Amino acid sequence: MNNKVLIVEDQFIEANNLQMILERAGYSVCTIALSVPQALKIVEEESPGLVLLDIFLQGNLTGIDLAKILKEKNIAFIYLSANSNKNILEAAKQTKPYGFLVKPFREKDVLVTLNISNYLHEQNLDAIQRREAGLLEQLKGSVAESSGFEQKVIALAKAFQAYVPFDFITTLPFDPTGKPEKIHGFHRIGLNQYKMLSQEDLLQLTGISRQDILYLQKAAYKETRTSFYNQNTFKQVHNSGSFKRILADIYDTESCLSMSIHLTDGTLYQFFLFSQNPNAYYTDHVAMFNRWKVLITDAFENNTPKTAKGNVLIASAGNNSNSAQQDELFEGIIGRNHGLLAVLDHITVVSPSDTSVFIVGESGTGKESIADAIHRLSPRKNKPFIKVNCAALPASLIESELFGHEKGAFTGATEKRIGKFEQAEGGTIFLDEIGEMHFDAQVKLLRVLQEKEIERVGGTMPIKINVRVIAATNREMEVEVSKGRFRLDLYYRLNVFPIVIPPLRQRKDDIAELAKHFTDEFASQYRKKISGVSDKVMQEMLSYQWPGNIRELRNQIERGVLLAQGTVINELNLPKGSGMEQADNTTKPRLKSMEENERDHIMEVLKSCNGKIFGKGGAAEVLGLNTSTLNSRIKKLGIDKEKIF
Repeated sequence: MNNKVLIVEDQFIEANNLQMILERAGYSVCTIALSVPQALKIVEEESPGLVLLDIFLQGNLTGIDLAKILKEKNIAFIYLSANSNKNILEAAKQTKPYGFLVKPFREKDVLVTLNISNYLHEQNLDAIQRREAGLLEQLKGSVAESSGFEQKVIALAKAFQAYVPFDFITTLPFDPTGKPEKIHGFHRIGLNQYKMLSQEDLLQLTGISRQDILYLQKAAYKETRTSFYNQNTFKQVHNSGSFKRILADIYDTESCLSMSIHLTDGTLYQFFLFSQNPNAYYTDHVAMFNRWKVLITDAFENNTPKTAKGNVLIASAGNNSNSAQQDELFEGIIGRNHGLLAVLDHITVVSPSDTSVFIVGESGTGKESIADAIHRLSPRKNKPFIKVNCAALPASLIESELFGHEKGAFTGATEKRIGKFEQAEGGTIFLDEIGEMHFDAQVKLLRVLQEKEIERVGGTMPIKINVRVIAATNREMEVEVSKGRFRLDLYYRLNVFPIVIPPLRQRKDDIAELAKHFTDEFASQYRKKISGVSDKVMQEMLSYQWPGNIRELRNQIERGVLLAQGTVINELNLPKGSGMEQADNTTKPRLKSMEENERDHIMEVLKSCNGKIFGKGGAAEVLGLNTSTLNSRIKKLGIDKEKIF
């Protein structure tokens, strides 16, 4: 690891204090920079391995501007100022620093943060090399070898989906001779599935004319550099009359990444990737695309004639046996919500490595299922997979349970015991509810992660181990760390590759599929002929907020199957105050809630408009709503636009 540190700080006293702390700890300190231009010059001349940078500096450029450049150069950086307003901090976080140091600095905090940064940077560089090797293989293989423009875009989408999140990708071609080129869109509807929309489909969805779409197309060609739009910047784009705004309205997206390639015949292709996540894109994505731009361009050269078929469901590149194998590995993880697909993408990326994974999610979201999938997809799949519930281990026994003990080590130790880490040798250990671990045990676990060795209780010799660690929690670990209940250094050791699982209330479009899956499971288990749930029950489930997440839904369906008298589940025992109207126990007919009536009305309007939302004669115009507002209501009410007809 490069032990040279650059300090970018325009306050002399603070910069000098940091320099003394670092030099006492054995670090080599570069010339101190007061501004971004000075820092860039020193980076070129002295090649630091780590940069400590303040956010506000001399000149027009900020530390955030410098961070974006450092990111492209794969140089680790830590911000020195965290006392900024919310917008500044959000912008800083989007650059994905290796940490924050709050002024005034304590020597212990500085050294711990640098130690963590060095570790994370090494892990990150290793991950980048593996990721780009895989992407390179696909660019030279499936993308370049695909015949036809559409198939190339699908192959590119499949190559990107694990590294660059998106829910919709569209292409804007421009022929310098003035020959009209057709626009194509690809809506991601599954892990390796896309629904292709031809220009005719897009015209129908948007309700605009060919002349208007040509005007917007030409306007978009002015933007050829790789760039991204999140939150406020995306809202500015959304408020302008651009092609991006139209597609954002249709698919209810909240961020965008744009990039372009120039072919040797002069044709320009622009790609727009849209995501429903408001903070989907970072400088990493821009840097990655720019590094691989030449290879992507080469892959799209010599296209065969385009053969748009429109509105066709297409499985992405890869043979059927591979798709079947992937379905098997993700068995038990049900749904196609964009948040869940992002989780599956992350699993696909991290599984082949030995990187530590930190799974975060509310109780009942399926953290154990995610850990299972990571192990099954890893090279360690034929080795042990040991699960440990840290919340269930008493503080007095946790060390013995994890690391084992020798005979006679303590009262009651009548024989030698092999601990969970030794049992997982060569495989994976899953530390569930790690946030509940006793503080003293955290110290010993940190040593195991650092040294890759354990020592049994009562033992005298360390034992080397080869174990991959997956941890999970339902707690907000930043809060636990700030309150002194969880060690900062252990948290960062575990949090190398975080995976955040969305709660069920954010995945309501998956409820119908989950309910069907659980109904079939329990109907088979209890030997009952039940095909599903009634419309009334489905409306209740969509209106409920599911605090217990998937586990609660599964339990409710099991109870519903047991109590069902006919071939469908007609009633669930959902708690009151769930946001839905409860059925009256009298003989009066049940009145629908406002949400149920709204859902029915919107569905009827969508049917009458043949699914058209945007433009003249579209559902938004009929309902008197802004298109983005209508899309938000459709999403909240769990309306599946694909299944209306």
